[in-house]
Amino acid sequence: MTRLNVAPSVAGARILGIGSSQPGKVVTNDDLARTMDTNDQWIRERVGIRERRIADEGTLLVDMAAEAGARAVKDAGLTPADVDTVIVATCTMPTPIPNAAAQTADRIGIAAPGAFDLNAACAGFCFALGTAADLVRAGSAKNVLVVGAEKLSEWMDWTDRTTAIIFADGAGAAVVGAAQDPAAVGIGPVAWGSAGDMAQTIHIKEETHALTQEGQAVFRWATTQIAPVALRAVELAGLTPADIDVFVPHQANLRIIEAVAKKLRSHGAREDMVVADDIVHSGNTSSASIPLAMDHMRADGRLRSGDTALLVGFGAGLSYAGQVVVCP
Repeated sequence: MTRLNVAPSVAGARILGIGSSQPGKVVTNDDLARTMDTNDQWIRERVGIRERRIADEGTLLVDMAAEAGARAVKDAGLTPADVDTVIVATCTMPTPIPNAAAQTADRIGIAAPGAFDLNAACAGFCFALGTAADLVRAGSAKNVLVVGAEKLSEWMDWTDRTTAIIFADGAGAAVVGAAQDPAAVGIGPVAWGSAGDMAQTIHIKEETHALTQEGQAVFRWATTQIAPVALRAVELAGLTPADIDVFVPHQANLRIIEAVAKKLRSHGAREDMVVADDIVHSGNTSSASIPLAMDHMRADGRLRSGDTALLVGFGAGLSYAGQVVVCP
């Protein structure tokens, strides 16, 4: 019988560094009110957003991905030559070919990496992080750059107040490397799944190429189904909700975030658990929202090195994923 070699495995993986990128253009609720039937109070009461960042026509998704990725590599104390795999989680590339990952790697100066895109929409970063951790643990990769990047502004109907008030542009990234012993493991097992029977609640209209969603249906699903996913991720990590210092869910809607955090506290999470609310100033950036929020929270001193953080992404598909990580 033929016997094949396998790569030497390691105890697990950990996050080595993070970074982010946002466009400079800030669009406030009052700005949107000039072009559609809405106002600041209506938007803040329903989704919690005050402002969002929108890229100009000349800024490409891969430009933002490369900027966030380069910052994450530098934050990890590595050089581009140290990275052998690049995963870009995105659902808003203008065309499916060429992929974002190879272009992002080239812009950063990462030579000949394994490079692929992953589309799980707003859950994409957590899916990609879980994939990267498994690649490292199995010995298939040494250092993986994981980027969540979206240019949702190109997929909006800017007269539709049910979507245009929510979505925004940006990128966030993390570098995943090896944990050589069990005590250094910093990424827990992924808890993931999907609800394909609800796929049409968030989709792109064929005739307009504009994103549309059934807001109430998605809201009900998220506020009832995401807390159990979060609790499962905590369980898989061998922890309890009381061990979580920081909760970083996908920044979909402030009401959803608050509802899920409340359920976690009812299951033992601490009252002083810090809850990400980056959506207030960044809007919903889909796969970019979790690493973007983490980088902003670190800059604000709300997320510190060594904190135990619970990440949960959810969105179109409908897809969901989460894991517990130790912050770098």
